[in-house]
Amino acid sequence: MAVQSLHYPALAERVRSQRELQPGLYGDVDFSAKPYRLADQLEDASSLPPRLDSREQILADAPVVELMTTATMLGDVVADPYASLMAERSFKGLIEMLKQACREGVDAVADAPPELEAFIAAMEDTPDWLDMELIEAGARVERIPMAFLAPFVTRGAFVATFLNTYAALPMALTGTLGGRMAAKRVNETTSFFTVTTLPGALERHGPGFEAAAMVRLMHSMVRYNALRKSDRWDLDVYGIPIPQLDQMPAGLLNIYLLAAQARRQGRDEFNDQERAVVEFCRYRCFLLGLPQELLPKTPDETMHLMHARAALLREDFDDEICGGLVRATMAAYLRAEETPFDRAAESVERSLSKAFFIRSFAGNNRKKAETMGVTIGPADVARIAVTAPFIIGRFAAATAATRVPILRDVVDSYAIRTLKKRLKTYGKPEFTTDASQYTPVAQPVATAA
Repeated sequence: MAVQSLHYPALAERVRSQRELQPGLYGDVDFSAKPYRLADQLEDASSLPPRLDSREQILADAPVVELMTTATMLGDVVADPYASLMAERSFKGLIEMLKQACREGVDAVADAPPELEAFIAAMEDTPDWLDMELIEAGARVERIPMAFLAPFVTRGAFVATFLNTYAALPMALTGTLGGRMAAKRVNETTSFFTVTTLPGALERHGPGFEAAAMVRLMHSMVRYNALRKSDRWDLDVYGIPIPQLDQMPAGLLNIYLLAAQARRQGRDEFNDQERAVVEFCRYRCFLLGLPQELLPKTPDETMHLMHARAALLREDFDDEICGGLVRATMAAYLRAEETPFDRAAESVERSLSKAFFIRSFAGNNRKKAETMGVTIGPADVARIAVTAPFIIGRFAAATAATRVPILRDVVDSYAIRTLKKRLKTYGKPEFTTDASQYTPVAQPVATAA
């Protein structure tokens, strides 16, 4: 069935343009086709929990169905062509050129290929709504949870991205099932979200801008290797590897939590502080390549988009793919050293991440979490009981202190120092993928009709 473009013609044209921009990668892709992963019929099993929203109402919303369908086939129209230069250039050379272009500008790169120029130009082409003062205000707010709370729950949030076969397969293909690679990916993800909250990080020559470019290149490398060097990727079943739609949940998670809070309080607009965080997250998503059609502005838009994505994602949990990724990530040792303190801190973090996952993504159902590979035992409960009051209390105290003018700058300076220390423990992110390490995985449980 062909994808109609009645409501989002510009986005549909962007999707179709991928074939012309990169014929070597997308020349044989039928962008008018719907992959099997799209659950657009009411009788299809989807990833949307019934308690969250009415799937029938979502499927009756033609514009949002079209948006989800179209974005499922969208890769990265500027990073993909650059990554495809791997066919003729060293990927290490591509990485170094990208880093130099981010730090010094494209003009500083000797013999910069046009693909790099287009890549950087797209990131520099800031949207009309951009307000850097508001972005910085949002980053300041986000520094508190990133410094004092995120380190203890990020593993649990990361695991949540593996709960669907269709969305998790690219990560399985990259060889992330191994403990060392699992730890590397978790730390790289945590490092990215951490560095983007530092002062000035998302400015044109800031470290967050460069990190976003590197993440985009890594995703594009995965797309290239999955489509050109793996015999396990079935376009009819999975569509485009790591489509922009699958990057939306991680990018919008903070906005979604704020939207849920606003809805509980009976508000249909974000307050001033929430708006700053929303704009910060939206701009970070823009730098990561998400189209503006996937960057909501209001609580209702946010909830609707996130629920629609789940409502149109076919439900499937393959134990080898999804369960393997979950178990590897939960078992991975994330810290750089193995001192008694590091081992104790690792145990605490793992226990808290399990609790966060069970509460946020398994509906507080331990048996359901166990089927997904997350098991919490008496030792975990004991560690949580001892440490959670301190962790949550410190976060709450820091949050409260930011509301006191005389303490605001002191707390922010403390948060910045804490974030910089945490970045050292995460290690230096590489944001790369090596096709030689790709792992064969089982054929999908479901096959195209």
